[in-house]
Amino acid sequence: MTFSQPQTLKSIADFIQAKYIGSDDFKILGTNEIHRVKAGEIVFVNHPKYYDKALNSEATIILIDKEVDCPEGKALLISDDPFRDFNKINLHFSTISDFFGDISKPEIGENSKIHPSVVIGNNVKIGKNCIIYPNVVIGDDTVIGDNVFIQANTVLGGNAFYYRKLYGNYDRLISVGNVVVEDNVQIGVGCTIDRGVTDITVIGEGSILDNQIQIGHDTVIGKRCLIASQTGIAGCCIIEDDVTIWGQVGMASGLTIESGTVLLAKTGVNRNLKKGTYFGAIAEEFRDYLKKEVKLRNL
Repeated sequence: MTFSQPQTLKSIADFIQAKYIGSDDFKILGTNEIHRVKAGEIVFVNHPKYYDKALNSEATIILIDKEVDCPEGKALLISDDPFRDFNKINLHFSTISDFFGDISKPEIGENSKIHPSVVIGNNVKIGKNCIIYPNVVIGDDTVIGDNVFIQANTVLGGNAFYYRKLYGNYDRLISVGNVVVEDNVQIGVGCTIDRGVTDITVIGEGSILDNQIQIGHDTVIGKRCLIASQTGIAGCCIIEDDVTIWGQVGMASGLTIESGTVLLAKTGVNRNLKKGTYFGAIAEEFRDYLKKEVKLRNL
């Protein structure tokens, strides 16, 4: 999430009542999740296992639960609960309303057809020549390009599935990102595309999504991808251009799938994949899978 105006290290520290290491006027441009963070942004970390990853990330401000050596050119915000304070910062600077309060009129391009039952949040932009069918829900800050076709009961911009367990209950990381659907995309019936936690979930130009597909927060689907029904893609994945994903594929978070890859039905993806054709509960090259099956049958 990018702040509407840059903040300073001292102003953010005062707001969350945290100790800080760095100059008072150290500039802060926004917040972001570890997989997407950039220079000028805050990332949070609350477990020693991930200290090095956060401190060595692109982030220049680290919201952390322990005083550690501060890397050169960076700043620290030291909090007794970084998860809580990350939420506090995001809520304070966010414009997300979740359909409550005053809802601004969306920007809608010429020749677009939107069914009266469609629910549209704040600050939504819809391009030209779009068709949006009944009971679609479009969350705050969603951007839809030209020639986009969205079938009934699809939800764009739901909350991310991002929780921690605290005192026996689950505590949600607030989602303040958005969804961008580029030109010439088709989305089927009953799909759910979560908005980014602090960044953007993207459906790339010319991609086609079948029915009942789940796309997790901050995932980027490339151009001209074809995704069949009941596929589930976790958060922060990068699906490069021209990838084909057949039905009931499941994908873990934070993975990259190289351009031109084909994932056959019911494949489980638990690692980054180079270009190829894959199949199996733990994805393996389809030719290797077939060779293994032949050997087993010949035993």
